[in-house]
Amino acid sequence: MTGALAHRNFRLFFFGQGISLIGTWMQSVALGWLVLEITNSPFAVGLNQALRSLGVLVFTLYAGVVVDRVDKRRLIVWTQVLQMLEALLLALLVWTKTATTWQVMVLAVLFGIVSAFDIPARQAFLVDLVGRDNLMNAIALNSSMFNAARIVGPAVAGVLIGATGVAMCFLLNGVSYLAVLAGLFALRLPRFERRVQEHSAWVGFRESVTFIRSDARVFTIVILVAVFSVFGFPFLVLMPVVARDVVHTSARGYGLLMAAVGVGAMLGALALALAGRRVKQGMALLQSGAAFAVMLIAFAAARSFGLALLLLALAGCAMIITTALANTMLQTVVPDPLRGRVMAFYAFVFVGLAPLGAFQAGLVAEHRGAPISIALGGVVCLVAMAVAAWAAPELRKAS
Repeated sequence: MTGALAHRNFRLFFFGQGISLIGTWMQSVALGWLVLEITNSPFAVGLNQALRSLGVLVFTLYAGVVVDRVDKRRLIVWTQVLQMLEALLLALLVWTKTATTWQVMVLAVLFGIVSAFDIPARQAFLVDLVGRDNLMNAIALNSSMFNAARIVGPAVAGVLIGATGVAMCFLLNGVSYLAVLAGLFALRLPRFERRVQEHSAWVGFRESVTFIRSDARVFTIVILVAVFSVFGFPFLVLMPVVARDVVHTSARGYGLLMAAVGVGAMLGALALALAGRRVKQGMALLQSGAAFAVMLIAFAAARSFGLALLLLALAGCAMIITTALANTMLQTVVPDPLRGRVMAFYAFVFVGLAPLGAFQAGLVAEHRGAPISIALGGVVCLVAMAVAAWAAPELRKAS
């Protein structure tokens, strides 16, 4: 084995996460379908997704300070246990026919608070498993695994929803967390040594802000990810609406649409992992971001199920290359003592701003239709990439 997979700890974490993420994607598909069944409202679908990210928006910047001060493995174990309990509770509510809109929304808020600590911890944990030399390979492999799960999870969920209903998806997701927990407990890591903290959390936060503002590449990447989070990535939130009302398909078709994004994303991540250091990262990020925006605009105009599948695969490929390069470039330049805080900023703009994106996408879709909402997001992302290419030559030239 070569690259990140040569590291035993990474292999354990990688395969455990792979099993768990299949369950996560099953739950994501089932949750969108459940909310649409309960409310019959595209806005409610967007609102639920927004609430699942609200905790990241509110707490993740503080969570970054915590991540830099605590044992990351122990923190991740706790976040995974709490997310497992949320999935099992959803299964119980659906099976007992007591699931209501407010219950699902409250669980979404709690999930988001846990994610605020889980996301930066897992991002910062990768370098502890593989070191800096294999970091890009680890991030690309992680992305390919994430998107392989995006293929399998929605496809299985589509079949299960049609055969048994959404509760089984939630149950299997809860059980899948046992795999990642087993991997975490099996890791061989040096004994955690708590650093003596000379500064308050507020001073630590200001240090990360100063670092981000001082590097034009980092600052531009953070802004671009924020724009994509608010205007580009919410197309996934609207997928149940597109499936039912635009391309007129069933729950199984909805699962296939989500899986198409995963197919393209997995292929893009694998290509990036194979290309390795030959990629000129800055230019590739700008080009893949522009390609993603164009694919969104084209997808918004699609009315054929087959054409929608193709365009979603291409959009998924461009999307994952953009986000993997953004993640890699940030982690490559950040000093180790600031890693948790800077990756918390990444989580803040990537996931934390998603409530704003889901809210605006659902609102526009409610009044103007899902295609208009998706096309508008694509146009905004395309303009953002053009401005970044013109205004940030440091990013354009980054290798």
